[in-house]
Amino acid sequence: MADEREPWALILGASSGFGEATALALAADGYNIAGVHLDRRSGMAHVEELRSRIAALGREALFFNVNAADDEQRSRVIESLRERFSRSGEAGHHAYVRVLLHSLAFGTLKPFLAADPGDAITRKNMEMTLDVMAHSLVYWTQDLVRAGFIEAGSHIYAMTSEGSSRVVGSYGAVSAAKSALESHCRQLAMELARRGIGASCNAIRAGVTVTHALMQIPERDELMDVARRRNPSGRLTTTDDVARAIVTLSREGTDWMTGNILGIDGGEFITG
Repeated sequence: MADEREPWALILGASSGFGEATALALAADGYNIAGVHLDRRSGMAHVEELRSRIAALGREALFFNVNAADDEQRSRVIESLRERFSRSGEAGHHAYVRVLLHSLAFGTLKPFLAADPGDAITRKNMEMTLDVMAHSLVYWTQDLVRAGFIEAGSHIYAMTSEGSSRVVGSYGAVSAAKSALESHCRQLAMELARRGIGASCNAIRAGVTVTHALMQIPERDELMDVARRRNPSGRLTTTDDVARAIVTLSREGTDWMTGNILGIDGGEFITG
């Protein structure tokens, strides 16, 4: 039987990279999009362009320029979704969050050890990185479940990377965050199942992909060169590769696939 509910995708980190590509791909597949992003005034023109592209696909786009790791701002987004979903209910439709994508890339690249103590990572740096890039997934999922927005057939994805298990010089805190994020996905998968919600939670490990976050890493050129040599197809992963996979994985029949780290990299990881 076809699912007649009104599907929404909530994208954390919606204005660029994996978030942007996935928002567009899901909109093309029939989802309304709620996008959370954090952009300065100079970046808002691009956000408006993205909203227009979603609208051109015949879908609704609600975008929130807020800090996704802030508790109060997260609550305001949830309340806005509650109001919007209520309007759907009044029109005889049942709206829910079918896809939650956590694609937040904001953290420190400072080393743990440095000749000048001022150049080394601090407690605040470490805690901020793990809070944004890992722990915030738990808090968003908690609030969405409590609001009743996560239902049977919902899919939760979080973007991880090979850096969760391999060392890159400037990636120490981010590596820790990615490791924690993968653990959070396993825990959420188990608890969602035990509650009988019927929702899945998986981490997605993309291959090396040219994104704004990658370009901030000092070792980016070496990472890209190594990835091209390792990848059986001889190219980097693209954000569209990942977005298309998320669309397919979010269709019917994949709810039993949960608690995994899903590699979307053309075989890059296994050749390492």
